[in-house]
Amino acid sequence: MSRYNYKRRLARTVNVGGTGIGGENPIRLQSMTNTDTLDAGASAAQALRIAEAGGEIVRLTTQGQKQAAALAEVRRILDAEGCHVPLVADVHFNPKAALTAAEVCEKVRINPGNFVDAARTFRKLEFTDEEYAAEIGKIRTALLPMLETCRRRGTALRLGVNHGSLSDRIMSRYGDTPAGMVESAMEFLRICRSEDFNDIVISIKASNTQVMTATVRLLVKEMQEEGMDYPLHLGVTEAGDGEDGRIKSAAGIATLLAEGIGDTIRVSLSEAPEAEIPVARFLRDYITSREGHAPVIEPETVLPGLSRSHSFRMPGNSGNLPEPLVAGLDFAEIPASWHFTDASSLPRLLSDTLPVVLSSANANATGEIMSWIDRFQALGGKNPVLVSLRYDDSDSGNLAIKAAADFGTLLLNGYCSAISLDAPADTETIHRLELAILQAARLRFSKTEFIACPSCGRTLFDLPATLQEVKAAVGHLKDLKIGVMGCVVNGPGEMADADYGYVGAGRGRVSIYRGKDLIEKNIPREEALAALIALIKADGRWQAPR
Repeated sequence: MSRYNYKRRLARTVNVGGTGIGGENPIRLQSMTNTDTLDAGASAAQALRIAEAGGEIVRLTTQGQKQAAALAEVRRILDAEGCHVPLVADVHFNPKAALTAAEVCEKVRINPGNFVDAARTFRKLEFTDEEYAAEIGKIRTALLPMLETCRRRGTALRLGVNHGSLSDRIMSRYGDTPAGMVESAMEFLRICRSEDFNDIVISIKASNTQVMTATVRLLVKEMQEEGMDYPLHLGVTEAGDGEDGRIKSAAGIATLLAEGIGDTIRVSLSEAPEAEIPVARFLRDYITSREGHAPVIEPETVLPGLSRSHSFRMPGNSGNLPEPLVAGLDFAEIPASWHFTDASSLPRLLSDTLPVVLSSANANATGEIMSWIDRFQALGGKNPVLVSLRYDDSDSGNLAIKAAADFGTLLLNGYCSAISLDAPADTETIHRLELAILQAARLRFSKTEFIACPSCGRTLFDLPATLQEVKAAVGHLKDLKIGVMGCVVNGPGEMADADYGYVGAGRGRVSIYRGKDLIEKNIPREEALAALIALIKADGRWQAPR
């Protein structure tokens, strides 16, 4: 794999009900139903809509054995309709449900953080080496029957690790870190490989794009070192809805796709599941269209250990990125394809703090720009860099995805101090998109950050509508991160870096969190929004809407 020239990582092929993931197969698109899985008719109807939209794999929540058994009826209904889209059971905390599901569906997702362990108890944070080894033994004992069933039935397995839902054992050694998330997956992978079971897909997700991209890269590195080549499922979990959800997803997913990582993707939106597929397809096709682009120079020398995001800050900037529309500065306009051997202005750049604006006409513009900056830095260049990219899209949705994919890749990799988007749109739209991209990259917050799950069959209230209610009430608090989560299975963990949380606790019931701390438990939904606002006010963080 290369940071500069697009070439997809070659993973082993895993068969999921006739749909190949990895290998020479296209990057697969998938979504997840938000129906009650026990309502097989409604679940099948939604799965059919996802498939008709272009979804190639459909996941359904599987809380228990009843839901697992119901998957057989969903499968029967779909087959009768001539729809053979593979079904995936999503299982948490319930190995028995996973075993039942493996008998009737094409793939089972389990979470290493809670397949055996009760996650997030924080009751025991110290393990001796012997105790740690004994915990691994428990995983093997619980996992072997699952592997045997999957092997016999031809069922694939997805190991789905989520930021914030790690076991006490992992937390004791690694904390809630990318290293801990990777080790959580590797513990299970080593057992699977020792049993010669390799029909495995791995996902390792976070709502924070910086955490998500760093963790997936670390996983790839660890797998390579241990001779593993399993395909990867990519997604930014709890991305939210609307334009912000699309931008956040595009920034995180595209950063990895651009360097060849990723074999199947889900864009997780707090909307109807079928609405995710066109976004995922557009993003996939935009990145993979770079195949065969004009070659980008591979830098011979890249200085290790430098933080590009700090090396290329604008002069006088104390931390956050500057306004993305920069005026009144003397920019040296240089295309990214500029060759150092032909550049008469190179001495001037190296001896001055002249800001540089880069653009590229290469089909792989981000690769060419990153190559230029790394070569320039290796020669001693420390000038602040503004990247300007031109798009001809008049459709604001397509423009948002493309710009988030490109600028997100550069920003998450630390390659520029400022961005300038050039497109056939009004100034207000362009400025809004630029700020949203900076926020998606976690570099500058200009509005409330909403961490919202896409909802599933575990959600017992209308999550998209609830998200809009919460946004209307607190969306003016630009310095806050607020989680709106459908249930407690992943909610408190996956909104781990949120300031406050609104989390479904049961039918018509909600719990309110401050960070990871439960403040109001299981209160009526009608009282929840007022309780959230009261907590924010009590903490002195409330501001009246303007």
